[in-house]
Amino acid sequence: MIRAATLGAALGAVLAAGPAQTATAQVPCRLALVLAIDVSASVDMQEDRLQREGLATALLAPEVQTAFLSGNLPVALAVYEWSGRWNQEILLDWTLIGTPADLAGAASDIAASRRSYSEFPTAMGYALGFGAGLFDRGPGCLFRTLDLSGDGVNNEGFGPRLAYENFGFADVTVNGLVILGADPDEDARLQGFFSREVVHGSGAFLEVADGFDDFERAMRRKLEREVRAATVGTVVPNSGRAPG
Repeated sequence: MIRAATLGAALGAVLAAGPAQTATAQVPCRLALVLAIDVSASVDMQEDRLQREGLATALLAPEVQTAFLSGNLPVALAVYEWSGRWNQEILLDWTLIGTPADLAGAASDIAASRRSYSEFPTAMGYALGFGAGLFDRGPGCLFRTLDLSGDGVNNEGFGPRLAYENFGFADVTVNGLVILGADPDEDARLQGFFSREVVHGSGAFLEVADGFDDFERAMRRKLEREVRAATVGTVVPNSGRAPG
């Protein structure tokens, strides 16, 4: 079994190369949302562009904008790409989304981003550990959610279960977006893996994309659902109770 200290040392090495960020740490927000997109070797150049452009388009969809901009508190958003053990890069560091211009700026940054790696395997445990590190230095929101998108199962290093056991995921919801291919048998195995191993925490769910061409639709549905859920569940300021 991999010891927590070993995982911590590995995560520390990964995070050492990332930019420092403390400006939003004390700003009130209802949801800290981290999106992680797959750039492993199984994702080709066209599929990578479908992910970036699909995410950017989904952020600007009317129903997603309504979900983000509802409520009394903003959403804090961060996005990174992931593949191998040491191959995670931030595409959008913590950004408070409180206006349509904030969403437009985030979407523009993501659409303009360029892939950092293309030849590495699928190290989900390390990807999740990197996300845990983002939360550790991010804003103190009422809720915390991480989305992990991918088209394959973990095939390098420790898997999601060990990540959840050894990093700070006690109050983090992890939703999955699984990208299916053309093989029904492989698709069933992949969807089962995401359901069993990736989806984690209170209210967590799995969204399914029928190939990379369907990524934008699936991302749009997922964003609306998770951001709206945080709005509905937000504690009413100064009331001491949840709405309902």
